[in-house]
Amino acid sequence: MLRRFAGRRVLAVDVPSGVDGDGLHDWAPPLPADVTLALGALKPAHVLLPAAPHCGRVLLAPIGIAADRTMRTAPRPATAAPGATAHKFTRGMVLVRAGPMPGAARLTAAAALRGGAGYVVLSGAGHAPFEAIIAEGGDRYSERLGDARVGAVVVGPGHPAGEGLDADVAAALDAEKPMVLDAAAIASALPRLRALGGAVPAILTPHEGEFAKAFPGLEGSKIDRAKAVAADAGAVVIYKGADTVIAAPDGRVVAAWPGSPWLATAGTGDVLAGACGAMLARGGDAFDAAVAAVGWHIARAEAIGPGLVADELVKD
Repeated sequence: MLRRFAGRRVLAVDVPSGVDGDGLHDWAPPLPADVTLALGALKPAHVLLPAAPHCGRVLLAPIGIAADRTMRTAPRPATAAPGATAHKFTRGMVLVRAGPMPGAARLTAAAALRGGAGYVVLSGAGHAPFEAIIAEGGDRYSERLGDARVGAVVVGPGHPAGEGLDADVAAALDAEKPMVLDAAAIASALPRLRALGGAVPAILTPHEGEFAKAFPGLEGSKIDRAKAVAADAGAVVIYKGADTVIAAPDGRVVAAWPGSPWLATAGTGDVLAGACGAMLARGGDAFDAAVAAVGWHIARAEAIGPGLVADELVKD
């Protein structure tokens, strides 16, 4: 049912009354709209909290001006079947490094397999969530990093800050493999990523607390901050939350609004990291891989709905 104001449907032109287009502030008590007609280009208010819920359904209306359209919304994924000549390694091999809390890495590895990877190795964990995943309890991590077939490495899930994490991150960077860095691995890798200047494809997946710790003092909207970090680190940033923002070093931005509120539960970020690994291991653009992973993540959550737990995202 559409919200009603005095018995009428509310149509907002560009942004609802009371809402500032930057999405940061309300200049008056907002009047929620059922439909908002965005003029020329999407504005931060259409896709960021706290403004986005006031906009209702957003429709983009071209008005014949050269508006900045570098930002778009995340599409839902269209799953294509592998080609006739595909095999497990052409579909992408993902190496997931387990930490002291291996349950998180098991979720990551399962998500990489469900996300389309053809071969997944879980390094440092005693057992895997699926028989099809190669679980290695010993320390063959460095050896695996030397395997030319590895298309992406995921480091950080269930791995708190410390010397062990720093060593794992440094080894992945030394191997110059495309990588997904989650949680404390983001801050650990940042100095080297800056020095590499984007030479190694990388996706960073911080939530709000991790972002603030790794990148303190930034101002502006969530979009502004994500773009600044992506340019500084030379990496794609998935700034997670109810209003997830994906930013590339070259300035491209995708906003994943609306997401799924059912993802606000423990372990779902580990699942997203695995999906990123699967998409990145296929080769191609890291930004496109991140956008595809976020879309996959939201679609899985929408299919489950109320009562979602992270484990269900990687099951049938």
